[in-house]
Amino acid sequence: MAEQTRFLAKRGVNLVRWHGQIPSQAAQTPLRAIDKTARDQLWHVVAAMKQEVIYTSISPYFAAFLPPQPQWGVPRDSDTMMGLLFFDPVVQEAYRAWWRALLEPVNPYTGIPLKDDPAVAFLHLQNEDSLLFWTLQGLQGKDLDLLLAQYRDWLLEKYGSVETIRQAWGGTTLEADDPTQGRWGLLPIWDMTQPVTDPGRGQRLADQTEFLTTTMVNFNRRMVEFLRQDLGVKALINANNWKTADPVRLNDAERYSYTPAEVMAVNRYYGGVHSGEHSGWAIVAGDRFTDPSVLRHPDQLPTNLKQVSGYPMVITESSWVPPLGYQSEGPFLVSLFQSLTGIDGFAWFIANSPQWQQPDSANGYLPSLGKWIVDTPELLGNFPAAALIYRQGYLQRGTPVVEEHRPLEHLWQRQLPLLAETASFDPNRDLRRTDNSGPETQVHPLAFLVGPVKVTYAGDPAQDRVVDLRPYIDDRRKTVTAITGEITWDYGQGLCRLDSPKAQGVSGFLKDHGPITLNRLTVTSGNPYATVMVVSMDGQPLDQAQRILVQVGTVARSTGWQQMPTRWTDENGTSHQGYEVLNYGTAPWRVANTDVTLDLDYPGIRRAQRLDMNGMAQEDLPLEGRGQGVRLRLPATARYVVLSRGQG
Repeated sequence: MAEQTRFLAKRGVNLVRWHGQIPSQAAQTPLRAIDKTARDQLWHVVAAMKQEVIYTSISPYFAAFLPPQPQWGVPRDSDTMMGLLFFDPVVQEAYRAWWRALLEPVNPYTGIPLKDDPAVAFLHLQNEDSLLFWTLQGLQGKDLDLLLAQYRDWLLEKYGSVETIRQAWGGTTLEADDPTQGRWGLLPIWDMTQPVTDPGRGQRLADQTEFLTTTMVNFNRRMVEFLRQDLGVKALINANNWKTADPVRLNDAERYSYTPAEVMAVNRYYGGVHSGEHSGWAIVAGDRFTDPSVLRHPDQLPTNLKQVSGYPMVITESSWVPPLGYQSEGPFLVSLFQSLTGIDGFAWFIANSPQWQQPDSANGYLPSLGKWIVDTPELLGNFPAAALIYRQGYLQRGTPVVEEHRPLEHLWQRQLPLLAETASFDPNRDLRRTDNSGPETQVHPLAFLVGPVKVTYAGDPAQDRVVDLRPYIDDRRKTVTAITGEITWDYGQGLCRLDSPKAQGVSGFLKDHGPITLNRLTVTSGNPYATVMVVSMDGQPLDQAQRILVQVGTVARSTGWQQMPTRWTDENGTSHQGYEVLNYGTAPWRVANTDVTLDLDYPGIRRAQRLDMNGMAQEDLPLEGRGQGVRLRLPATARYVVLSRGQG
């Protein structure tokens, strides 16, 4: 563990997320019992990371992956634990016991409890659950009855009588309704995603939306009070990180439910379609997949987020998910657009093996490749320069381009916002990409790439502000320019340029473009696809920095990987053009050779040293004088090169 933390810190990591399951799964154990082995593992992680000044966030509960045990008594009639935590007092009582057993005891490896440890950045109340998601339909029998009883009490408190409820809803009824017994059913979640013209039905849907949202708000508020007041937790708290059944009509209600805690979060991945028997977790021969670069699909960048004013925003799970081949763009784009928009953290999923993860079986025995890995040449291997850019603040933070103020009633009525995030894609669950066309909102969907997009809840729409985006977004040329002028994205050509005083670079289909000229830097590449970054290592502008890191990413595949073009139709009737995996390959990784020449108009560069994958100097490289600058032809095996003005 100590070796691994040094390995991560050297590549620029300063936050890790421990994502586990704290309830005990041992036979015959009560619901309140915890998995002490998991707790010990967490204690180890926090202690080891702390030694290298790496923060830890703690995610100890994932309802979707928690198999119910018969002795628990919950769920009563549903098949999963999904949704229960928000309203079931039995689950909530056990949940508080889990947190107490996790946070109060002294960590034997640090000498202090987790609740007092400044190395714990924040706590996640739970992972990926919501009453505004499709899983709401999974509540059955006594579990549903419990929620509906709370709905009855809420309605009667709001309206005062059964007759007033009927009047507000215009006589709208459901088969599940029985007002004489104090029961009103819930409309299907699908209805909450649709526009409504009937006023009575519209009000019923508004009440349902408000009830489900405030149920989550109240749970989150009580949990924050418990952690703060009962346990004395000092870390920040994140309520949740999930999506809804409709990102346009319901996402703002979901994010509003997180406001009792201090940190907003979301899980958002990038990847293509992947079809196969084990496609949720493994890559095997015969699988079919699409291989799109996000550089041609800018609306799908995971950092395209509407941030809640006054709250930090963290992406708690993401990656450019295999079998996607275009990965070196990921760390580059995340660093740039985190810097531009102020997104506060990005957790790549997942690094659970020491150092580099070689191509290997997904579970240790199935002949396959693992899918959920980040410690690979083109993801983790492209961290160092990207981390320098983001963590040293080398790029300007953009001024907000959208500032929206939404009354809560607009959330309950599911009115269209000024701008909505596109439907996030989870390649572990979604069989195909959701159609992102959706209802058209007022603001251009690529505004996220121009600057920060902010929203305030319980606000006055008269205070809405939208920057004129026409100087920054050119639909005809398919280009977007950041409001700071430091980032230009040509999504028609699949190319993103970074041009700032302390960092420069380009990612995309470089060979097609010939020489790419930035301010005092020209990149010429024979690589069909590559990412090049040139970054100051001492905080000075590139024309003054004593040491400069040059970093190159290309494409990596397992040894023996084979694919062939194919077309197929999925179970939903959607046709895809992509590839079939003929051979998933073996270790080690094979990385496409670097074919890059740099013309650097930086005066005084005297030395170039090629580094190995661990950042250790290997050899000096020849420099060719070009005016006041130099030309550097990178070797085929170059990943990292350090330029220096001195001789050392």
